[in-house]
Amino acid sequence: MVAAIAPILIALLSFILRIVDLGRVKGFIFDEVYYVDGARDLLAYGVEVSGDKAEFIVHPPVGKWLIALGIKVFGDDSFGWRFTSALVGSLMILLIALIAHRLFRKTVLTALAAGLMAIDGLALVHSRTALLDNFLAFFILVATYLFLTKRYWWTGIALGLALGTKWSALYFIAVFGAIGLYRAFTHHSGRDLLKPTLARIGQFGITPLVIYISSWAGWFASNRGWDRNYSSNVFSSFIYYHQQMLGFHTGLTDKHTYQASPWSWLVMGRPTSFYYETPQGCGSESCSQEILALGTPFLWWLGAIAIFVVFGMWIRAIVLKEMEPALTLIVAGIAAGYLPWFFYQQRTVFTFYAIVFEPFLILALLYCARWILSHYARVGEVIIAAAFVVLFFNFLYFLPVYLGDVITYEAWRSRMWFPSWI
Repeated sequence: MVAAIAPILIALLSFILRIVDLGRVKGFIFDEVYYVDGARDLLAYGVEVSGDKAEFIVHPPVGKWLIALGIKVFGDDSFGWRFTSALVGSLMILLIALIAHRLFRKTVLTALAAGLMAIDGLALVHSRTALLDNFLAFFILVATYLFLTKRYWWTGIALGLALGTKWSALYFIAVFGAIGLYRAFTHHSGRDLLKPTLARIGQFGITPLVIYISSWAGWFASNRGWDRNYSSNVFSSFIYYHQQMLGFHTGLTDKHTYQASPWSWLVMGRPTSFYYETPQGCGSESCSQEILALGTPFLWWLGAIAIFVVFGMWIRAIVLKEMEPALTLIVAGIAAGYLPWFFYQQRTVFTFYAIVFEPFLILALLYCARWILSHYARVGEVIIAAAFVVLFFNFLYFLPVYLGDVITYEAWRSRMWFPSWI
């Protein structure tokens, strides 16, 4: 009962934190200008346009449809277009608790999973901003839970929705599909292998593709979409459009003030400033108001250590042939969500992309916490409780720059621990 109640209470409190004064910043925050505009177009025309002309769009429509849902229900304002992100950000807390419970079967670790997700600044900032990455992370977490419970057809649907949000979901499709095929080959042989092999192809290949193509229904139904009439064959036009999208993504090398190498993501070396103004009303001559996509520093620094520990344990488990689901899942999530970005060193990338693998960083922390509890019992409980308290106060300290509070310049400057955070 406690395992169920604690994550629910944490998620509810986190939802309140995410929803209160959600529309504080009336204008667009960072890339909201692109995605909110797209959501408005989808509501009005079913496809994204620019005036009376087609508009070249480089991301699929699912995430923008979710933003559009908030606009439809609550209105076309800063609260409306951010609401759905706040909702899914809160649901992610429940999802990671469910995953932790399946993996570790310990009440304290289930509650700890929800607590850690709730006190991370990167997750909070994403949950209060209408960007696509929070929706991508949500669908990946849904897919992860379904994969863990071996409901592979539903996993394929969730992965299709993730792919329909951002293309980087392809890496999760590849990794989960490879594990699914491996399991089929280790449990079947000969003729018995044919059926599960075909099933995996359907689950991790065909199903996500069908969901992805279906997410473009508005483009197919309209004659206003980009290159919709490039060919008399609509699928030829669709493929040609996607070739242009691929060219954009692979050729995106424009310099940006807040671009950050993947090497720095785990330690939050160069967090992305989503919003910064110098308003009045803080009781000082100089005021600051910033929304900084910064993961709670102590949490991410500990998480970075935990990831290296887990990878070491994973290699050890392979050598000893003592693999367990928790290790496989954590390594798979980090491999799919983080490692591919190292192959795009020339591309313009940002630290806030790390939200997609953050749940697996938290699972790595839980794996280490389980080891501590199993080896040190009561002392281990004290260590973990003390660590969580430190992380919680670290989160509270940075809360003003997560919520966009108006504070004195001195208070803001005291939170910029490194020059690269400015």
